[in-house]
Amino acid sequence: MVQVELLAPAGGFEQLRAALAFGADAVYLAAEKFGMRARAANFSLDVLPAVVRQAHARGAKVYVTCNVMMGQRDVDELPGYLEAVDAAGIDALIVGDLGAFALARAHAPRCALHVSTQASVANSEAAKIWHDLGASRIVCAREMTLQDIACMRERIPDGLQLEAFVHGAQCMAVSGRCLISSYLTGRSGNKGACTQPCRWNYALEEEKRPGEHFPVEEDAGSTFIMNAKDLCMVEHLDALREAGVDSVKIEGRNKKAFYVATVVGAYRRALDGGPVAEARRELDAVSHRPYGTGFYFGDPQQACDYDGYEQETMCVADVVACEGAEGLGASGEGAPGGGAFRLVARCRNRFEEGEALEVLSPGCAVREVAVRNLSWIPEDDDVPQPVTVANRATDRYAFASPFAVEPGSFLRVRRHRRSARHA
Repeated sequence: MVQVELLAPAGGFEQLRAALAFGADAVYLAAEKFGMRARAANFSLDVLPAVVRQAHARGAKVYVTCNVMMGQRDVDELPGYLEAVDAAGIDALIVGDLGAFALARAHAPRCALHVSTQASVANSEAAKIWHDLGASRIVCAREMTLQDIACMRERIPDGLQLEAFVHGAQCMAVSGRCLISSYLTGRSGNKGACTQPCRWNYALEEEKRPGEHFPVEEDAGSTFIMNAKDLCMVEHLDALREAGVDSVKIEGRNKKAFYVATVVGAYRRALDGGPVAEARRELDAVSHRPYGTGFYFGDPQQACDYDGYEQETMCVADVVACEGAEGLGASGEGAPGGGAFRLVARCRNRFEEGEALEVLSPGCAVREVAVRNLSWIPEDDDVPQPVTVANRATDRYAFASPFAVEPGSFLRVRRHRRSARHA
């Protein structure tokens, strides 16, 4: 079976650690500028070498985005920036502008060059031109069908890789090149500062009837006419592999670590031959809009009735330590609740004594643990204090567990939530 790379988003250090722990083969991220997610934490140039070392130690590659719409001022700043990321040891640059691509060849000679989806490469002739210029990978235009990708694969050099998005939020504009945000708010999506006006609620107003709103469709009220569904292709990974896709990409550099861990873990298991239905259920656990398959099988669908998210679970804590029975007394005496292990977790949302939590760990099936002998650990003295509720966000809490849990795991509770603005 052809090995397909799993490429995960890393919007900050927490997301980076989650992506690597839960099975990403490579991560993509932005340094201080020139990335399409300005609101993400991103990484300063001085920490980039440490990021690369951390990823390489886990056998993963690091790709840095440099794909905003380039103005003259941007291009003038690029040489020094490119030399810095090249010196950091990154594996590839994701570039969308032809001028930036030429500068990258000159100032980042050790980096492979990937052509961003922002370049809208949707045919073999364009792909071959980029390859002649030095590109080693094309990120397929999001408007391509699966058949389009297979056709392009047949007509391009074998050494030119293809990457395709498989999961996450979708832009309603051509390969993300949208002008609406810039027009309505002055914040350019093409510079990484999109305000997502395609998610807003719209109605028509006739010029001679100011204040009188008409629905865009034959429905009461108004409509979210441009609101795209989230992409989910976990059930079609074999079809993508057969079409010649070398790397499958998860969107989400503005997402939190729990989201990254859940989605990367689900796709990892599916790519490795695990039950696809189980992976699909995991993707319902995190916050998402209604799922669809984008352009892969024809025209995509919009979620016109409402803009919002739903999820089946809520992350309540991150596991920061797991202490064994040793040091707690002979035969585990002194371990809270008689458990063999003591979990120390940083609170994210409320949970309480006796509550059943699910444990999301790298490389493991989801397990359940009941909270027993819950205690709060004050930051100033580290002396545990018995409590019945964990409700101090970012504070540490401890409780017993019958099994060991790897630090970096997540604790979640089954709690369906739906947040939506309806038309």
